[in-house]
Amino acid sequence: MVHSHSHSHEHGHTHSHGPSSPHPAQAAPWSILRMTVMARLGAALAVSAVLWAVVLLAMR
Repeated sequence: MVHSHSHSHEHGHTHSHGPSSPHPAQAAPWSILRMTVMARLGAALAVSAVLWAVVLLAMR
């Protein structure tokens, strides 16, 4: 069986860096590395609470 469609993986944009160098850094609107320890703990607790809520709702 022969397929007639193409399997190219073109992205439609050109890279502005060399093939051996990594992608240039992009400005992030927020970073966990710039958060204080208390903010990180608060975020972790919030994520944990949301995940537990999903689990408890799924068990109903």
